[in-house]
Amino acid sequence: MTVRFVGAGPGAPDLITVRGLRALATSPVCLYAGSLVPEELLAQCPPHARKVDTARMTLDEITTELVEAHEAGHDVARLCSGDPAVFSAVAEQTRRLDAAGVPWEIVPGVPAFAAAAAALRTELTVPGVGQSVVLTRDAANATPMPPGESLDVWAAAGGTLVLHLAVQRCASVVEALLQHRPASEPVAVVARASRDDEVVLRGTLADIAEKVADAGVLRTAVIVVGAVVGVAEGCDSHLYSAARARP
Repeated sequence: MTVRFVGAGPGAPDLITVRGLRALATSPVCLYAGSLVPEELLAQCPPHARKVDTARMTLDEITTELVEAHEAGHDVARLCSGDPAVFSAVAEQTRRLDAAGVPWEIVPGVPAFAAAAAALRTELTVPGVGQSVVLTRDAANATPMPPGESLDVWAAAGGTLVLHLAVQRCASVVEALLQHRPASEPVAVVARASRDDEVVLRGTLADIAEKVADAGVLRTAVIVVGAVVGVAEGCDSHLYSAARARP
């Protein structure tokens, strides 16, 4: 049997993919993070499915659930918030499944940064404004960052930064960014993107930390830093240009 790591999307239950919904509806076992996956999605599980909230479980406990389900002949839907490719802890789980001889696959989902961009009504790669996007996180109280991947490095490199797992330390993040970027740099914080209780905060490096504190945003948010935030100008792309040679 197969363990499917399914991207559940950023929060709105209708932003799961058709393939992901099919995997959920046909798997007699479902593992999910209770604080991140909407109840409406869990209602799509088969009747009498085993549903396991992993929010307070260790990696070993999660692995045991996956291996035991496989040994019992059950497919598993392992729901991941957003997309499994970004900050999902999938790599460490699949290493253990490989060691146990359990087959697995990944079903992509809508990532949080895409939902945040939609909430901001902006393209993250606006021609003439910003063409590079770095997805990163804050290193405090988490696994250390690899060499050369500090926030200081990315801030100095330019482009658009999208920070996950960092809103609780927004003030210190801003302090680090101000070492390389002006106080006027546009910033937005999107909390609970795509959900009914979505919160969008816009500002600059000079005032965004205060706005986050005033709004009481503490989790489930991304920080978007760069000129593309709410930009109204920019040049047209070459893709649709009349000057572009077409076959």
